[in-house]
Amino acid sequence: MHRWVKYLWAALLAMALTGVLLSARAAAPAPVAGTAASAPTAGLVTRDRVALRAAPRESAASLAHLWRGEVLEIRATRGDFVQVWDHHRERGGYVHSTLVMPVSVAATEAPQLLALLAFVSGQPGAEPLGLALAAASIQALPAAALQGAEGAAVFDAVGQLADRLADRANAASADPWLSAHTDVASRHGVALRSHERDGRVTVCYEGDAQRRLLALPAATPEQRARAALALTRAECQDLPPRQAEREALDEGLADVLDRADTPGLAPHWRARLATRQAEVWSRVAFARAQRGDAAAAGRATETALRAVGRVDKTAIADDDLARFHAAAVRVNAVRWAAAGPAAAPGRLAVATRRADDGQTCVALRDLRARADAPALAERCTWGQVWAASAAPNREGTALALAVQPVDGWRELWVFRREGQDWGVQVLPPAPLQPGAGYAEFAGWEPGGQRLLVAREALAEGKTVRRFEVVRVTTGLPERTAFDPDALGPFNRWADPAWKRDSLALR
Repeated sequence: MHRWVKYLWAALLAMALTGVLLSARAAAPAPVAGTAASAPTAGLVTRDRVALRAAPRESAASLAHLWRGEVLEIRATRGDFVQVWDHHRERGGYVHSTLVMPVSVAATEAPQLLALLAFVSGQPGAEPLGLALAAASIQALPAAALQGAEGAAVFDAVGQLADRLADRANAASADPWLSAHTDVASRHGVALRSHERDGRVTVCYEGDAQRRLLALPAATPEQRARAALALTRAECQDLPPRQAEREALDEGLADVLDRADTPGLAPHWRARLATRQAEVWSRVAFARAQRGDAAAAGRATETALRAVGRVDKTAIADDDLARFHAAAVRVNAVRWAAAGPAAAPGRLAVATRRADDGQTCVALRDLRARADAPALAERCTWGQVWAASAAPNREGTALALAVQPVDGWRELWVFRREGQDWGVQVLPPAPLQPGAGYAEFAGWEPGGQRLLVAREALAEGKTVRRFEVVRVTTGLPERTAFDPDALGPFNRWADPAWKRDSLALR
């Protein structure tokens, strides 16, 4: 038996995906007792924990357990059993014929293989069997067909099957067959990798089939969108250590999404793409602001805001609603990057300077005092200070300022007079570790003793949004509601610019 038979199915998908076509042909095997096959025939195991038996009887000893999607060489038939050789385990045996599906990779069998692949791809738990059929389909399809719609369908199926297998690995519930199915998938060339981000480990498909799908002109808009969304998941990216490398990574992801955003997409797919584009461009905007390129940060923020605006909320699927709100939170956190410098009316203003250690220091100044007068208060941060957000009250006793310590998390600093001195109160989006959220100024009540604040944060997979009337002296909310219309001060005193520009009212 030639060596290519031994390794045919183990290498089939990986070789086909890299454009290497097998050209060797094997001679017929030596005859064996029983009804011999005329040539080596591949068979796919269709069930899990199939017994490889020592003899063609149900009572015979079990030599090993086989898993769906495994490839066997069928050598002969013995009644209701087929005699097989398992090249992975280097042993032969017998399997009941109803548990093994003979497969031919002749070009004439390609339509049948594609039909089987389309059916199996939709069956949860059948991922390794679907990957085996995809491997056979790639081998059966002519080179020209692999560059056309048939090839796009196969690569799309591989991507979906591999992603679903990775989702099973990430599920909290125990999966008794996961380890075996992952092992079978790896033999068909599908690699799953673990990525650690924000203290959480996520298993993801490495995405080779999806990258190849995006390079095919014959791919449909939906196939392109599905591939682009799979390749741009934040949790599936290895986070580079340096900020410049992270920015370059996100710009590359944005380019992938732009190429997939084509006419003809269904509204719900367009909403998914726009949601991911908003998320990615918000990260790019913050990175550019951190390195001091205000103009580039503004352009990226405007792109993110336009992406949010393109989302048709009536077309968002239920499963996508949480993702849209999470993306909107991230974009709202960085929206001040698109605002030009503006002098807020009032007695108070802020000035920023770069400290020797690299921090940005914010000084609160009285515009009526002499130019050389000391600052009323000063506070430094490693984060991004959005000076254009400065909002003093008319009485000159307090000023609100947006400060973003990390990507996706914006706090509200409130400078306030405390007798003859001044202090700074920091209002976070939520009492959580920094993740995704914002706390923002929404207006002043007359008298300047109460501040209108909108807060939203992502917690346990969903966003929580609330509107508050906060007393300046304590920084504590006096009244809270989930709807601003339920609070009279928001109806009467909400800042017009906030109502116009904030995504809190989306």
